[in-house]
Amino acid sequence: MMPRLLLICALLWGTNVAVAQPDPLAGTSPGTAMLGTAREFLRVDEAYPLTVELHEGQALVRWDITPGYYLYRERIGFRLLTGSAAEPIAVALPAGEAHEDPNLGATEVYRGALAVTVPLPRPGPLRLEVKSQGCADAGLCYPPRTRLFALDPATGSVTETAAEQRPAGAATNPAPAAVPTAAPADIARLAWMALLAALGGMILNLMPCVFPVLSLKVLGIAAKGGDGHGKALHGLVYAAGVVLSFVAVAGLLLALRGAGAAIGWGFHLQSPAFVAALAYLFAVMGLGLSGMIDLGSGIMGSGESLARQGGYRGSFFTGVLATVVASPCSAPFMGTALGFAMTQPPVYALAIFAALGLGMAAPFVLLTMSPALLNRLPRPGPWMDGFKQFLAFPLYAAAVWLLWVVGNQTGVNGMAAVTGGCVLIALGLWCWEHAKLHRRPLPLRLLGAAICASALLVLRSPLLDERPAGRAEASRAWEDYSPARLEELRAAATPVFVNVTADWCITCLANERIALSSAAVLAAFRDRGIVYLKGDWTNSDPELTALLQAHGRSGVPLYLYYPAAAGAAAILLPQLLTPSIVLETIGAR
Repeated sequence: MMPRLLLICALLWGTNVAVAQPDPLAGTSPGTAMLGTAREFLRVDEAYPLTVELHEGQALVRWDITPGYYLYRERIGFRLLTGSAAEPIAVALPAGEAHEDPNLGATEVYRGALAVTVPLPRPGPLRLEVKSQGCADAGLCYPPRTRLFALDPATGSVTETAAEQRPAGAATNPAPAAVPTAAPADIARLAWMALLAALGGMILNLMPCVFPVLSLKVLGIAAKGGDGHGKALHGLVYAAGVVLSFVAVAGLLLALRGAGAAIGWGFHLQSPAFVAALAYLFAVMGLGLSGMIDLGSGIMGSGESLARQGGYRGSFFTGVLATVVASPCSAPFMGTALGFAMTQPPVYALAIFAALGLGMAAPFVLLTMSPALLNRLPRPGPWMDGFKQFLAFPLYAAAVWLLWVVGNQTGVNGMAAVTGGCVLIALGLWCWEHAKLHRRPLPLRLLGAAICASALLVLRSPLLDERPAGRAEASRAWEDYSPARLEELRAAATPVFVNVTADWCITCLANERIALSSAAVLAAFRDRGIVYLKGDWTNSDPELTALLQAHGRSGVPLYLYYPAAAGAAAILLPQLLTPSIVLETIGAR
């Protein structure tokens, strides 16, 4: 009982830190405050100060756009109002900055100062209507705004006669708007994206995060007796755990993004406390498979005789666990499908995430429902103990990897604290198990529980709130990504390759090792004068989140190539890279 309770507490405590850690600069938005990544968004009139002046019979309209915000070119419009009539005015707008919007597609935006000359058709008093709409790079879009000015060219006076109306008691910061939003997809496109998500879910079963967990459940099914109906029910319960978990995490993500939070898929792994809780989890599971502690089939599904209800609980929570550890992994087709889901109404988006869960659960469900496949499973025997002990080592390796992630998120002190927590958990569980050999087990069990509780306190340690100093890599082949640096290089017509990655993303690490660190690719970058920018999304970064959203992605990895031609749109590379794919994209092959 103690080991199972510890696993649940570690994940719940880590989850609590992931969604409740406040930011001292956080705004009042409830969604953003939950993540600790919120920021105080400016009022719309502070983000886009607007002035109108008259000069030689023309109106000079100027926006001084605050850094970190932009206006959509196609959402700017002007009209002359006469009574109830409105006359559009044709205005030559300057070219804007190319922008790939997840909802509008390829569009143009303005940053910094924007000055527009509006011709006035007659000299008498006029009323000018100015419409605009903008967004913040951190992910919040303001509703379309209309301002009305009374102009008198004869005297040169300009008076704002009506501002946009606000309901009584409206909040100072505008509620995040779903504008601009994409129209709901047609059924055929929705079905295609759901199919891509399902295929990506199937491939997730092969990822190093998921495979050990799934193998444990397969061992449990192989060891169980009984009829095929009971095994099929285990498969359906497992599928329910997977699908409901995907839908729940997706629902939370959609709700927080709707509240203005700049987050993406896998956001919970940007919390060092949650990553630490997963490291605890994998370490305890490894200890159980090594035979040092008894976890029971309720968690591990190892086939020991428990009540039928407990076995089904184990199947359900195996699905939950598989979903949690699968979220940082990325499979082909997932990026396109999940990025598309983020632009759709919530019902459509949740349907795509449910398809992802169904795809991930499908192989296990088919296994449990097919007598022919079940008969091919190895029969229970002594070999199972050896195989279970072998499976402990991938779990230990996963725990080491997660400790490395914590080290990159918080520094060596945070990693050392979590490593010490793992040692405390091992000691506490040893005390709990060793108590079975004593006549009076209660004192030793209380000691074990106290030691494990002290390990959970590490998840609340200030050490996990620290951020490491910049990595000293003098010979590295990339520069740190920043929007300003990208804009500078684009203005100089310099070709740019952008890599948005995270230390907890296995696909990202594999791509960097196999493709982006290869001698041929790095030589091609040098020979062609391509600047390699790398953005680290290991911890929450609203600027990188905005870049992901701008290219239709809800999580890492993201690879972009900007050709040297001025104004050329970014080329989006697939999420699985090889050196040949990169070389072909940059024209080196």
